[in-house]
Amino acid sequence: MRKRPLGKTGLVVSELGIGTWGLSGDAYGKVEESEAEVVLRRAIDIGFTLIDTADAYGGGRMERLCGKLAKEHPELVIVTKGGIDRTTDSPRKRFGADYLRGAVERSCKRLGKDSLQVFLLHGPTPDTLHTGEAVETMEALKKDGKIEHWGVAAGDEDVARAAIDKGAEVIELAYNLMHPIDLHRIAGDVMVSGCGILARSVLGHGLLAGMWTKERTFGERDHRNDRWTRMELEHRIDQLDAVRFLVKGDVHTLRGAAVRFALANHVVSSAVLGPRTKEQLEQLVRETGGGPRYLPDDDLRQLPRALDKVGIHS
Repeated sequence: MRKRPLGKTGLVVSELGIGTWGLSGDAYGKVEESEAEVVLRRAIDIGFTLIDTADAYGGGRMERLCGKLAKEHPELVIVTKGGIDRTTDSPRKRFGADYLRGAVERSCKRLGKDSLQVFLLHGPTPDTLHTGEAVETMEALKKDGKIEHWGVAAGDEDVARAAIDKGAEVIELAYNLMHPIDLHRIAGDVMVSGCGILARSVLGHGLLAGMWTKERTFGERDHRNDRWTRMELEHRIDQLDAVRFLVKGDVHTLRGAAVRFALANHVVSSAVLGPRTKEQLEQLVRETGGGPRYLPDDDLRQLPRALDKVGIHS
């Protein structure tokens, strides 16, 4: 497993990271905690050194599990997030100073650490970053030694740009073959600022495995039921034909092409994957393959035109 610098933080992380949202049971349906631990331990065995989690995942269970593993593997970099209050009937965003300070303390306790290596604000708006207490609180917590580096899990380009403007050291942003535009638009700002980029949704919530039929349905607790209408899902499946030309040579699957695409971008510090089983994890790593180039330059040059033909801006 090769490594890359996490921007200007001084941390060096595996170029593939492991995410825990899917493992928490909150995203795609129930996952036994014992199985989640098996997946994370196997990832560590393979060479993953970055784990992405949040206080909201599984009501804190994922942080506790990450803390257990961090005690055994001090080389791990744990990225956690805060700002979603799940103590009310409907979860709500909270980025006030008192709430964030409490969130950091609770995360420290669950992770078994005196301070957090990387703490991300979980889905703030641009206004939250520009006019709220969040950024000032992050800087104060850093000065107090409670967090080492802060950043933002951004929902779109505007949030990411606001985070960079306010001095965020790490940005987590959706980046994949079907949604490359946000990161491409801020790439210049990323290079100038030196912030680290964690690419999430690399497989587009499973779409880029390229194996769904138009009749695909999802389980009762699967967030994808709310993400796409039937018509939208069918349209996205049709759009996959535009990128199937990437599957050739040593790129054996569209899933492998999708991960290689994310890693081909030199501003990406780590591509965060979200397998829910050990078998899925091993399959993803095997299909990603070696380097140093993860997709041929000629294919990367063809992509914008191919995507534009199906209405995807890159």
